[in-house]
Amino acid sequence: MKLAMVGLGKMGANMSRRLIKDGHEVVVSDINPDAIAELADEGAISSTSLSDAISKLPSPKIVWVMVPAGKITESVVSAVKAELSEGDIIIDGGNSNYKQTLRRGEECAEVGIHMLDCGTSGGVWGLAEGYSMMVGGDTNAVKHCTPIFETLAPAADKGWGHVGPRASGHYTKMVHNGIEYGMMQAYAEGFDILKAKEDFGLDLHQIAQIWQHGSVVRSWLLDLTANALSEDQEFEDIAPWVPDSGEGRWTVLDSIELDVPAPIITLALQMRFMSRDEDKYWARMLSAMRNQFGGHAIKKNEE
Repeated sequence: MKLAMVGLGKMGANMSRRLIKDGHEVVVSDINPDAIAELADEGAISSTSLSDAISKLPSPKIVWVMVPAGKITESVVSAVKAELSEGDIIIDGGNSNYKQTLRRGEECAEVGIHMLDCGTSGGVWGLAEGYSMMVGGDTNAVKHCTPIFETLAPAADKGWGHVGPRASGHYTKMVHNGIEYGMMQAYAEGFDILKAKEDFGLDLHQIAQIWQHGSVVRSWLLDLTANALSEDQEFEDIAPWVPDSGEGRWTVLDSIELDVPAPIITLALQMRFMSRDEDKYWARMLSAMRNQFGGHAIKKNEE
């Protein structure tokens, strides 16, 4: 099968490599010509522009957009749509907000273009292990693109699926990432407690390795945690600043709209916000309030 991959960041490039290895023809397009040249050396078909890339595709044309969510996705999908015709297919493999996906999908449908939303998980490991993909959109368009999904997944019948109508793929990935926030926070807090028990002198890497086998908390995320701990258990070179790419807060907002309690995901999101408060004004205010109502001692900043 022949398709265009628009966006050659780490994930888009590695997805292209996996497709090429399986015999698919991949026309690559990116604002960075070096990224295009690198993939061309590995068997991809190069292009000089988005228009050039799409012109090299047979009908129905399939264009996989793999760019960051937000304004970039908006502009790229609009540019791609302008180059396509009725019956062609756009796959948005990024982490777009599902509400924006709904709108873009409707705009594409108005001119007869199918837009599939593919929530994609796997990160830098996807090239070797395969990607987990949650696909939303028109059934016939998904069927047409099935060979692509089967190649990118861990196995043809595992790790991917057509989860529902337009925007359901991005919605499912949104909740997936919300769950991920909670799991990561639980691991981080647990290992923080273990580290604080200094009189036991616990080896955190050893404990992570023990939990990797037979434990009810074993997971791929724990495997990655063990990898990190094998390199450094202090993390002194890492700033305690944890970003969020949007999906966690979107999950929390939707839980509020649906009246579904999600305290763990919500608190995990709030903890990420807390990590960015370098000034810790909130902590100083708490200390001041405790002093006001209870006369508790205030620890002064060291001169």
